[in-house]
Amino acid sequence: MIIIDGKKIAQEIRSELKAEIDKIKLSGKDVPGLAAILVGDNPASESYVKGKAKACEEVGMRAVTERHPADMKEGSLLELIESYNQNKKFHGILVQLPLPKHIDEDKVIEAVTPKKDVDGFHPVSVGNLVIGKPAFRSCTPAGIQELLIRYKIETKGKHLVVLGRSNIVGKPIANIMLQKKEFANSIVTVCHSAAPDVSYFTKQADILIAAIGSPKFVKGNMVKEGVVVIDVGINRMEDKSSTKGYYLIGDVDFDEVAKKSSYITPVPGGVGPMTVAMLLKNTYEGYIKYGE
Repeated sequence: MIIIDGKKIAQEIRSELKAEIDKIKLSGKDVPGLAAILVGDNPASESYVKGKAKACEEVGMRAVTERHPADMKEGSLLELIESYNQNKKFHGILVQLPLPKHIDEDKVIEAVTPKKDVDGFHPVSVGNLVIGKPAFRSCTPAGIQELLIRYKIETKGKHLVVLGRSNIVGKPIANIMLQKKEFANSIVTVCHSAAPDVSYFTKQADILIAAIGSPKFVKGNMVKEGVVVIDVGINRMEDKSSTKGYYLIGDVDFDEVAKKSSYITPVPGGVGPMTVAMLLKNTYEGYIKYGE
């Protein structure tokens, strides 16, 4: 059994990006830029945005974080997004979700130009992904595929089962993995809460991607020997003895499932670090494709 080290792979990607951005600096050109917009004071969002800003700084990208109160008007947010759409110094725009209830998330997602949609949420990006055209891909699913690539895990013709159908992970990873491309080309099943018996599908998986937000949902008796397991779940469990007050566990019962796995991602340290790494990669690719 091999533990897939997402932390290590994410660091490799950041080092590769830093090398490319150092070359851009030496040539005297302007560097790629990422604008993050945060509305309200959700602690998880704040922590995530800080992590992104730090990662940008590490690779030499320009980063700006716009923090706005929870009562920001929807119109003001849309105007702010449009100003970054027009700003040539920024090649990626990230609006941190969730947004306060009075703001229409769909409107906000669609306000970001597809050329700067580094989160891969715009309907144009999603549509291009589905039909196999080049597009920004959601960062977590793109990170999952990158782990499969870097660990040289065979995916062609393999039965890949996705647990969960969210727009952020489940649907996009299913679409990425069924494309007729290298490190994809899988037979894909998307499984969700309407299944009478989820284990009927998980037992068939050569590759299992768990993204349902249910702690330790996948047990050892739900998978077959030699399965590749990618655990996307990040569940905060209360722990009063810890300084943070919580600890993180995945959607997979790691101790049980690891015994039967050929490869498995831990939580934390598996898929999580890849999300920010792929966000930086998307921003760099936007810079290369659409110019400084």
